[in-house]
Amino acid sequence: MTFIEFKKLLLDAEISVPKFSQLIKVNEKNIQSYKKKGKVPNTIAVIATCFAAMHQANIDYRTLIDELGLELKTKKGAGFGHKKKSPKEPVLDQE
Repeated sequence: MTFIEFKKLLLDAEISVPKFSQLIKVNEKNIQSYKKKGKVPNTIAVIATCFAAMHQANIDYRTLIDELGLELKTKKGAGFGHKKKSPKEPVLDQE
């Protein structure tokens, strides 16, 4: 699905990109990055399609998603975490 098709579905669902990303607990910058790529991943396309269909059927998808208790994931890759450094052992003078 193209990013433009994705945005049209969000309009059909009456939700903005920032509110969409907040609802599904995905960083908004990640969603906006798909604009440069021109396409959205399948999972995002499915979610947007379902939201639009549910909205047209007068189903309150926002409450359903909120009830899932989703949590925003934190970055865990190299350089993102602050690991506790173990204290260095003192260097003993060797004679």
